[in-house]
Amino acid sequence: MTFDVVVMDKAGHPVTGLQQSDFTVLDNKHPATIQSFAAHTEQSQDSLEGALIVIDTVNVGFTAVSVARGQLENFLRRDGGHLPFPMLLTLLTNTGLKEIGPSSSDGNVLLAQLDQQKGLLRDLNRSAGFWGATELLSTSINALENVAQYEATTPGRKLLIWISPGWPIFDNPNLIVTDQQHRAIFQQLVRLSTDLRRGQVTVYDIDPLGTADAGSYRTFLWQSFLKPVPKWQQANPGNMALQALAIQSGGQVLNSSNDVAGEVEKCMQDGAAWYTVTFDGETSEKPDTWHGIEIKVDKPGLTVRTRNGYYAQP
Repeated sequence: MTFDVVVMDKAGHPVTGLQQSDFTVLDNKHPATIQSFAAHTEQSQDSLEGALIVIDTVNVGFTAVSVARGQLENFLRRDGGHLPFPMLLTLLTNTGLKEIGPSSSDGNVLLAQLDQQKGLLRDLNRSAGFWGATELLSTSINALENVAQYEATTPGRKLLIWISPGWPIFDNPNLIVTDQQHRAIFQQLVRLSTDLRRGQVTVYDIDPLGTADAGSYRTFLWQSFLKPVPKWQQANPGNMALQALAIQSGGQVLNSSNDVAGEVEKCMQDGAAWYTVTFDGETSEKPDTWHGIEIKVDKPGLTVRTRNGYYAQP
């Protein structure tokens, strides 16, 4: 099992210089032996593979998409367009993900790509009713699953920055979820969790609505679905929330600022310094058995962010 670990100090800055002896791994609360350890910085030859930024044009209105694009342009102009590692820009449309150009570590190149997409509109929105919401969820989850499956075939760590308020999670108490739907959601969760882990993908969610969305019930609803799902009977649509998947991958949810450019910068800081910890995962008697993982650092005042576990197989 390979887990990428970000360690932050009290000020939120990445911590460098830690050694393998500073780390402890608990697998289902049992100590696990660290098989290999590596420290990474921007100057390392084995630095971050890259970042994928997804601009969601499906789950928000056109005005919010325009604001997000403008903020992203501000980010790409910083430091004369110099980026610490390659970035790939994509749009989530009603037909799925659309790459708008090849990846580049030159912000000016990405700006030119982005400028060509300003007229693109989405065909679906939140007011489309129940079946419209179902289609939004399906389009969004399928796009994330496609990214996860592809990245599972490529080496290196990647940051997946999704600029979106999230997709519908169907919190209506009158909604009846059948056993078949519970099983389907659980199997999709297992696939997503496994592919994101194998692909070393950390997910981040930035809400482009910022303070305009900060007080809404929907903004905090996803926090009810942060716990792992060990059994199919416990799987619900809310467990597929973008924000919950981001936290479980070791990423962040940034949803209370109008400074999208600054939020993207915060995400990118996770690529400035991190650690890779490899340990032997356990097998299980039954398929899809959840194993919770805790990675601790033996130094006071530090915060550790990493994925929260894995599904073990026979």
